[in-house]
Amino acid sequence: MFKNQPKGLIPAALSNMGERFGYYIMNAVLVLFLCSKFGLSEETSALVYSFFYAGIYILSLVGGIIADKTQNYKGTIIWGLVVMTLGYIVLAFPIFHTASNHVWLLTLTCFALFLIAFGNGLFKGNLQAIVGQLYDNPRYASQRDSGFQIFYVFINIGGVIAPFVAPMLRSWWLETNGLIYNASFPALAHQCLSVTDSMNLQNANNLYALISQVGGNVNVADFSAVQAFCSEYLKVFNTGIHYSFFASVAAMLISLTIFLVTKKGLPSPAKKEAAANVTVSPEERKAMAAEIRQRMTALFAVLGIAIFFWFSFHQNGTSLSLFARDFIKTDSIQPEIWQALNPFYVIILTPIVMAIFSALHRKGKEISTPRKIAIGMGLAGLAYLFLMIFSWTQGYPSATDFKALSPEQADALKSGPWVLFVLYFFLTVAELFISPLGLSFVSKVAPKHLQGLCQGLWLGATAVGNLMLWIGPLVYNKFPIWIAWTMFLAVCLISMTVMLAMVKWLERVTEQEQ
Repeated sequence: MFKNQPKGLIPAALSNMGERFGYYIMNAVLVLFLCSKFGLSEETSALVYSFFYAGIYILSLVGGIIADKTQNYKGTIIWGLVVMTLGYIVLAFPIFHTASNHVWLLTLTCFALFLIAFGNGLFKGNLQAIVGQLYDNPRYASQRDSGFQIFYVFINIGGVIAPFVAPMLRSWWLETNGLIYNASFPALAHQCLSVTDSMNLQNANNLYALISQVGGNVNVADFSAVQAFCSEYLKVFNTGIHYSFFASVAAMLISLTIFLVTKKGLPSPAKKEAAANVTVSPEERKAMAAEIRQRMTALFAVLGIAIFFWFSFHQNGTSLSLFARDFIKTDSIQPEIWQALNPFYVIILTPIVMAIFSALHRKGKEISTPRKIAIGMGLAGLAYLFLMIFSWTQGYPSATDFKALSPEQADALKSGPWVLFVLYFFLTVAELFISPLGLSFVSKVAPKHLQGLCQGLWLGATAVGNLMLWIGPLVYNKFPIWIAWTMFLAVCLISMTVMLAMVKWLERVTEQEQ
């Protein structure tokens, strides 16, 4: 797996692993945290999440431009880690939310998310560009795809552990204060405390029934006592999540230390560019311009497909996370933890996928990178096909109608965790065919003086997909949920068809860059 890989790959991957660990701690809980902290609706929380997630990738364009202009990739990466650390520090300090501080506290939280997104923009694409530059050496050129797959495994080592951190600290802090975790209680508590949101009778009865289950010992006939308990529960519940962001701060500092210690062994594009400064004729310059146009056209074609993959895949932080909370039995496993399935599968399946690709290469039947991306879209479609059929046969209503049921009725309809195991298996295999190989494709076709910008464009395409993430929760809450999964199935199948139609042309472009 590591044979014939450049020495700089592992230090770069370790730097990224620490940053991803800190990021995934926050990402695993963000939508549900915004709901429990501020009492935001799921649609509003998903909208904030969409803009934040899109901001990460849009700002990667800014980070790529800065690095390309200054030719200081390493310095830009270091500043990215510093800015992200500041964002996590702001999130880490618990301030109890009240009606009087709602505006400025939510604004402060969004500012912290902006710092994280901007720092990530400075860091993410430029580190990927450096990894791509490791394979510009002809000695390692044939290992580019496998190198990015290894790099992707290290990302997910951090991702598989991170989703456990926030739920673990939240449960610990609840237990320390004599309380018990319940996924449904925060929303009901916010309804009870709201001066504008009147609870219906069913929700009021659900709240009263849950108070004793979460450790409350109050007279439900005394509404002021019920409100006081709801306020205390929310304070403790969210404080535990805030403490998990200190783990993100620690992860950022570890990542920064690794990069500072190992940066001398990574490529220095500024020096490389200076050494390559030669005089070219007008004819050569014209040919180079035509080649660059061809490369960039191919890049934008693949970026268009990537938009719709990430729109579908990153539902793991929005509608799929809500599905895990609402429709899956989570008595022993909190819903955020299910997000660890994806990086776990990445770690387990990457060596298998790499072995299959290597075997095909040895037999002379190697699958091109563009064709792998098309196959990945089909696999993502299979994930949503499974979930659509399952939800339809179960007769699941919209999430809004489901949450209006009594606890007994809802529990009777909930499914076992096996559904998530199957779903994330297909989504992860699809990811392995698209994400690391997409990074490899970008590094192949990107002009040498635009490496940072082109990696930023790949992340920018991800941003456009992320800007649409709120659509998933909207459909999930308004219609029978199988309709939401059908929408994503259609998106994946259409994207696969378009990609297959472009494969021959994209293969010719990438062959010219070998």
